[in-house]
Amino acid sequence: MKSLVSKFWRGPGGAADVLRIALPLILSTSAFTIQMFIDRMFLMWHSSAAMSAAAYGGIVNFTFFSFFLGTVTYVNTFVAQYDGAGQKRRIGASVWQGVYFSVSAGVIMASFSFLAEPIVNIAGHEAALRQYEAVYFRILCIGAMPGLLAATLSCFFTGRCKTWTVMWVNVAATVVNIALDYCLIFGHWFFPKWGTAGAAAATVASSLFSCVVYLFLFFGQKHRRRYSTVSGWRFDGKLFLRMMRYGLPSGTQFMLDILGFTLFVTFIGRISATCLAASSMAFQINSLAFMPMIGFNVAVSVLVGRALGENKPALAQRSTWSASTITLFYMTTIAAGYWFFPGVFMYPFAVQADPAEFGAIKGTVETLLCFVAIYSVFDTGTLIFSAALKGAGDTRFVMVASVSLNWLIMVVPTYIAVTLQKSMAGFYLAWTALTVYVIVLAVLFLIRFLQGKWKNMRVIEAAPTPLPHNMPAVPTVETDKN
Repeated sequence: MKSLVSKFWRGPGGAADVLRIALPLILSTSAFTIQMFIDRMFLMWHSSAAMSAAAYGGIVNFTFFSFFLGTVTYVNTFVAQYDGAGQKRRIGASVWQGVYFSVSAGVIMASFSFLAEPIVNIAGHEAALRQYEAVYFRILCIGAMPGLLAATLSCFFTGRCKTWTVMWVNVAATVVNIALDYCLIFGHWFFPKWGTAGAAAATVASSLFSCVVYLFLFFGQKHRRRYSTVSGWRFDGKLFLRMMRYGLPSGTQFMLDILGFTLFVTFIGRISATCLAASSMAFQINSLAFMPMIGFNVAVSVLVGRALGENKPALAQRSTWSASTITLFYMTTIAAGYWFFPGVFMYPFAVQADPAEFGAIKGTVETLLCFVAIYSVFDTGTLIFSAALKGAGDTRFVMVASVSLNWLIMVVPTYIAVTLQKSMAGFYLAWTALTVYVIVLAVLFLIRFLQGKWKNMRVIEAAPTPLPHNMPAVPTVETDKN
């Protein structure tokens, strides 16, 4: 038994190796989770309508944002594979192609702010909610560019396994966000009392802070010299198109997945404001456990990309299995807490909330956490095995599988359930569809991973073959002297 544990823990691709890269990312995503949790908690103290509006306005905004984010963060894989292959000077150029994409995407996102009211009105929520939703959506759209640039620049560090840098930047940004949340939502310390708008403004300000810090680090002298972070600024059409070839399917998959969940929340909101508030709280509670999993997701993608850049598919496979074992144990423990001790997770929302408003949704949230407990265990497989496939370049399969199952198993059945049963029965049928979707997707990604096609995939060009050290500068032809 001791030898099995030692074998699992030690060596390249073992649990210790995975945790070395993943732990800072877990702490980083946990910081973001805490940021969002406190944001929603402050808004719940302000009013349940403000919390629901921010949850919906935020997810609608993220539906658009996710396409660009999912595309640009694929820079991670390029950086990881170039780093593994020893092509260091191509890393700066890869990041710059992501920067060009991010700037263009930020302009597009800002233009969506003019459509805030028509977009949020599609949901058909109550008039008071729509007003808050539009404000939150508009501010996040206007401030999207710093967030995209920060995500792009973070890939320079994450892809090279410098994950502690990313963690410290995100922790600092979280502190900035929480402080501004407190000031701008409630109007403390001579700041205006903006409520929902204040929460959105704090989010944008923290993204801008992250962007500035990453730029300062990216242009550091040692990075300029080794990775061409300045000299690699030129637009590289071939590299950009290759990045789009693999990144766009990743972004499309991410966006359509988020769109599916957005429609899920939209349909739920049509049943009643209580159902919407309960679902928003359940998702927010689940994010406390789910967001650290994103750290493992990014770590696996980087480790697989780096190992394949070194032409070591066996190492990539071992890293994936190590991560899947760790995350399964972790999430099973959290799921047991959801099932048996739901009140512990709900307590922060109840502290300063209106007792009547909280009491109206408490029982429903407890039931929803049972659904969350079931699907979250399988979600580990979805995150880890999809990360391995994407780290190799198998983005088209991940896109097709995720999108088709999302709509066939979750979105369409949810619409039918809510339309035919605009009651609690339809509500719980919708949550059943969501749970089944996660389970089926996890099994499909596992099968694809076991097939092993990803082991022969690469997203970067082959490194040029070096000439022998004794090769003459000018080719010569020996002649036979008689």
